[in-house]
Amino acid sequence: MTDAGAEWDAKVARVIDEFRTRGGKVGGEFEGCPLLLLHSKDTGSGQERVNALMYMLDSGRYIIFASNSGKPVDPIWFGNLLATPQVEIEVGTAKLPVVASVVDEQERQRLYERQVESYPFFADYQKMTDRVIPVVALRTVPQETR
Repeated sequence: MTDAGAEWDAKVARVIDEFRTRGGKVGGEFEGCPLLLLHSKDTGSGQERVNALMYMLDSGRYIIFASNSGKPVDPIWFGNLLATPQVEIEVGTAKLPVVASVVDEQERQRLYERQVESYPFFADYQKMTDRVIPVVALRTVPQETR
């Protein structure tokens, strides 16, 4: 792993630790941002991965954005969700089973525009890449089906 990769992993680990210690709240560059922790299974290694992601609520769903900070490729967690859409998220102090699905283009446009209104740097992410940034809806699994 490169020094930059190790540095990024350490930063993510600090954010996750702070999230869990402070009941879903973090400071620094993410202060005031709605964050959730996404648990997914790595398609290569089979290991569980945890990613801290910004989200918005829409019609009872948690909406996340595969922006990868504007990099030219989708984030690894996105491919993991495509392979195994039944995952778990942590929101605040709650752990919730969810099912992930990529929204259609019309809904993607609406949701991405709404995210840009709240967090303008998401517009920069889209300008930095030629790919269309995927938008994913996470629906909670009803208790009776768990």
